[in-house]
Amino acid sequence: MLNTKFLQNWIKIRKKINLKRDNQIKVSLAFNGFYSTQSEPNQSIPSSTRVVICGGGLIGTSIAYHLAQLGYKDAILVTKNKLGSGSSAYSTGVVGTIKLSNPETLFSKYSANLYEKLQNESKNLKYDKVGSLGLAASKDRWYTIKRLLSESKPQGVNCELLSVEECLEKFPHLSNDDIEGGLWVPDDGLISVMDYLNYFANHAKNHGIRIIEHCEVQKVLVKETKNGHYHKVRGVKTNLGEIECDIFVNCAGIRARELGKLSEPRVKIPIHPCEHYHCILKPFGMKPKMPVIRDYDSHIYMTYNEGGGLLFGGFEKEAKPIFHESIPKDFENFSLKPDLDHFYPLIKNLVARIPISVDAEIDKVVCNAESFTPDTKLIIGESSEIDNYFVAAGSNADTASLAGGIGKYTAELIAFGETDIQVWPIDIRRFVKLHNNRKFLRDRVRETVGKQYSLKYPTYGMSLYKTGRKLRTSPLYTRLLSHGAVYGEILGYERPLLFDKTLKDFFYEDSGKGTFGKPQWFERVQEEYTACRKGVAVIDMSSFTKFELKSAGREVVDFLQHICSNDIDCPIGTVVHTGMQNHRGGYENDCSVVQTEPNCFLVISPVTQQTRSIKWLSEHFPEDSSVLMSDVTSLYTAINLLGPKSVELLSELTDESLSKADFPLFTCKEIDVGYASGIRAMRLTHTGEEGFMLYIPTEYSLHVYDTLMEKGKNYGIVNSGYYALRSLRIEKMFAFWGQDLDKRTTPYECNREYRVKLETKDFIGKMALMQLRDQRVRRKFCQFLLEDHNLYQDPWPWGSESIYRNDKFCGLVTSASFGFSLRKQVCLGFVHNFDEQTGERLPLTMEYLTKNAHYEIDIAGKRYKAKINLYPPNLR
Repeated sequence: MLNTKFLQNWIKIRKKINLKRDNQIKVSLAFNGFYSTQSEPNQSIPSSTRVVICGGGLIGTSIAYHLAQLGYKDAILVTKNKLGSGSSAYSTGVVGTIKLSNPETLFSKYSANLYEKLQNESKNLKYDKVGSLGLAASKDRWYTIKRLLSESKPQGVNCELLSVEECLEKFPHLSNDDIEGGLWVPDDGLISVMDYLNYFANHAKNHGIRIIEHCEVQKVLVKETKNGHYHKVRGVKTNLGEIECDIFVNCAGIRARELGKLSEPRVKIPIHPCEHYHCILKPFGMKPKMPVIRDYDSHIYMTYNEGGGLLFGGFEKEAKPIFHESIPKDFENFSLKPDLDHFYPLIKNLVARIPISVDAEIDKVVCNAESFTPDTKLIIGESSEIDNYFVAAGSNADTASLAGGIGKYTAELIAFGETDIQVWPIDIRRFVKLHNNRKFLRDRVRETVGKQYSLKYPTYGMSLYKTGRKLRTSPLYTRLLSHGAVYGEILGYERPLLFDKTLKDFFYEDSGKGTFGKPQWFERVQEEYTACRKGVAVIDMSSFTKFELKSAGREVVDFLQHICSNDIDCPIGTVVHTGMQNHRGGYENDCSVVQTEPNCFLVISPVTQQTRSIKWLSEHFPEDSSVLMSDVTSLYTAINLLGPKSVELLSELTDESLSKADFPLFTCKEIDVGYASGIRAMRLTHTGEEGFMLYIPTEYSLHVYDTLMEKGKNYGIVNSGYYALRSLRIEKMFAFWGQDLDKRTTPYECNREYRVKLETKDFIGKMALMQLRDQRVRRKFCQFLLEDHNLYQDPWPWGSESIYRNDKFCGLVTSASFGFSLRKQVCLGFVHNFDEQTGERLPLTMEYLTKNAHYEIDIAGKRYKAKINLYPPNLR
């Protein structure tokens, strides 16, 4: 409880703010003219341009600035009102360089360097490099901070761990009873967002890019391609007239989602505005200047204010979504009336951390609208619905940190069609339609705002939000739930992680069961794994994305031959694992393709590839519309029946011969199971174990599952989940797209050159792969076995750990799991040979990889010896 004096102060402030707020808003609006949507006198717009940028905030002007830096002049930035009339006017200007996703860290690091560089070019700019201090008020938080350091420092982020005493040296007014230590980032700091915004805008204008205020985009105009499968930007309709353009950039802040609906087809931009608070305290006797302090466990951040006081804000555990029906047309640059009772818990946390603030007077409380995303990450990239429609939105109240990097990345995409940054974790194509549902977004962002500072326990690729669940479920969902399935969610799809009725909520931050070491589920997953390896198990893998492609003649065969690097022109029933390469030879998709009948193919991809696959395939369809595609994901329930006893079990339930002579590996046949017919059985398991993938018409799925489980009792059948599957595939060094592979990875880097048919067919990326074939690769996909890791006492790896060769950083872990057959922690990742002076990636040799090479994996600051495997090991 706060003392009586503070409570009295708080009540006075509430009354003061409530009495004055309405008049303040009116004065602000009248002075700045922010309600006006009329054009300036004699203002005109051009009839055409190459690029239209919509959004006059820090992100939009940063994109314009970076286009100008690239020599781009044929562009216009339009904004509904004045520049900076959105949330930029209320930004705290805090710049932090360490983020939870690698691309956001790269963006933020670039932004900080840019701000510092520009202050040397203009006397009106200041990047106040005060540094930042991230506090750990629990042992688990201290562990995550040590992980952040070990992941960020090798990538060029200047940071170090501080003891409690060193934290107090940075800011002596901290209450330190519960502090374990801190993370010091000296290059973090503060900017005046409006100063940098105006600089970006003026620079762009001086280099030929027009900026038009009071210009409202009313519709994005689209043209349809000849085959009707995809669309391209052709212009925009505004209140000042139409502008023809080839490229449109939506960086409209909280209005980005609504702007996405002003085209046909609509563009999905899953963001929702929430109230976001910060408060300024009058001077109260603290140190005149201080770093940015992030008290993660209290969900608050703070720094000094120019007037000598303190500025603080936070990310409350349960946020308040606003403007659910629509954003008021005249809403722009004014503060919302703050809900002080909602903000009060953050005030309490501040006083608990800085006790002398209890007697401070509040100068003002600012409540503005910020856009938040359903997974706490930025949204960026080219939309899946319309070609040349780019999005940069959903900064989750972190615009100052990200804007510089967003501008550079987007400008390079526009100018060159690609960049060197791998942005899949923040790519707009990671979403599907359900994520743009308004009710879903409202409920999800209540949760995601607080996740900005929450503890992140390892979930191995699955999200475990409590809101917006049970959206995409297989017909087996309730049946598996009754058997103790613990579900995780990916792309809205519920997937069983493991089976244990006692561990239903063990992942959540507030469950008290989260851990960074040996988890409570270890023994249960070991049992499931053992059944997959030595007995028989079933895994519901219905979430796989499934497309059916067909044509009247051979057009679909020719199309797939062009888009796939492996040979898919095989006899009916042959399952082909293949990549879909881009022009650089990297993976746009990694999938299985089978011809089920003449000129009809089933394409199976990871669930994360659903939106991305549709985009990639439709972009390359023949213009004569001869190839038809249907998304049949929901038409089939996919059961992975695996283990050495799977053949004998399935033989009892079908009339089809399952001998390898009659049913070879990597073939597909239509079989009966029990009373059900029309089941597509493929002899593969995606783990290297014996077994079958059964693609079952949805109406038969419960019957087939129940039949397998009943007959399987004689074989000791068990339900298994994705955690056992993960261990199986990582032990066998199977790389998964989105976790290990990306659009920059080539087959030569991950031992998949045997799936590329350079000599016998033409396909996208062939020329690039032919050039790369005779060159040494500059990174190599490898497996590492931790030699001196204590299963019971040491923290576990789960991805993004740094890899060291002879004490020098050489790469990052992409995925990890405990290997129950190898009896060790197993990590997968890419090894590089970085030039010590330039950081350039040098060609790799076998000698570099293996001769006198001693590897270590850094887990939260402690390095563990690691044995390297260049190829899958033999498992006993």
